[in-house]
Amino acid sequence: MARSSPCKVLAVMAFIVYAPPWRPLLAQQSQAVNRGVVEIETSGSAGMSVRLVEDLANLVDDGATRRVLPVVGKGALQILVDLKYLRGIDMAILPIDVLEYAKAERLYPGIESSLTYITKLHNEEFHLLARPEIQDISQLKDRKVNVDLRGSGTSITAARLFEMLKIPVAVTNDIQEVALDKLRRGEIAGLAFVGGKPSPVFASLKRDEGIHFLAIPVNAEIAVAYTPTRLSGADYPQIIAQDKPVETIAVGNVLAVAELRQMAERSRNVANFVDIFFTGFQSLLALGHHPKWNEVNLAAELPGWRRYAPADQWLQRNMQIAKTPSPEMLRTMFSRFVDERRQAIGGAAMTPQDKDALFQQFQSWQQEQAR
Repeated sequence: MARSSPCKVLAVMAFIVYAPPWRPLLAQQSQAVNRGVVEIETSGSAGMSVRLVEDLANLVDDGATRRVLPVVGKGALQILVDLKYLRGIDMAILPIDVLEYAKAERLYPGIESSLTYITKLHNEEFHLLARPEIQDISQLKDRKVNVDLRGSGTSITAARLFEMLKIPVAVTNDIQEVALDKLRRGEIAGLAFVGGKPSPVFASLKRDEGIHFLAIPVNAEIAVAYTPTRLSGADYPQIIAQDKPVETIAVGNVLAVAELRQMAERSRNVANFVDIFFTGFQSLLALGHHPKWNEVNLAAELPGWRRYAPADQWLQRNMQIAKTPSPEMLRTMFSRFVDERRQAIGGAAMTPQDKDALFQQFQSWQQEQAR
């Protein structure tokens, strides 16, 4: 019988001595890494939802039992598909009009019963950029307008909006950086983009280029589907005059949940996430977090869609807390109201000190009314 070499004997002895302890350690490490993880899919880095998920991760993660894993998706429609079918995706931030589009077109029959939502989130503004010779949106008829990649939130919103306005356009589907270059060269007449203002996509624009934002006329149909808003000189000082804001619309977003009723562990993880998110929501309104959190009302409803049961139960237990804005949020809302009213009447902007003084007068008035 052949004799084993000393090296082989030592290797076998080493495996016997050292291998067993490592196996349970690796199993324990795998369990620890996956404990309490929820995956939230969101749009690419050009949008702001990635930043909001980062804020949620910082709020929820405790280093041991809870963790939020952001997943960057490719286009709103693909994110919707992933939320329904991709293994591991628990939640997604989606434009509300994309959900309504999918339901109206019956892309996924029964979607309103299989998907639920946790809360409505922030709004993102519709930007319509045009060449100098285009002074009115109607002049884009039959002209080339870039609407981002196929299946993106921008492409869905732009298609719905132009249809509501009965303005047919020739759609192109370049990424925004390429489209902006084509707009400058005159290869396209307009560029549509949905993103929170001020968007870094337009940071390079200069007033002397003549490229400008077009106003979006809001009719009854559009007012039902979207929120009227405006782009101001404070948002884009290089291309919008301080006294000439541009009327547009905003697209709401929602935090949607996959169908998890048959997946006990993942459902439990999402329920825990909701509890920490809702309980700690007020901290997201403080400095250091994205300012769009100030637009969020946890109790706001999304007609035609069901709220995720643990979120609904939390709100039922804490309805007054959810509906009452914090002092910081109230001050921010008051400041924004003052700025927009001053812009609307063509008045000069108020200093922070003047706004604070006016806010204190408002609080005193509130207290007198309460008595």
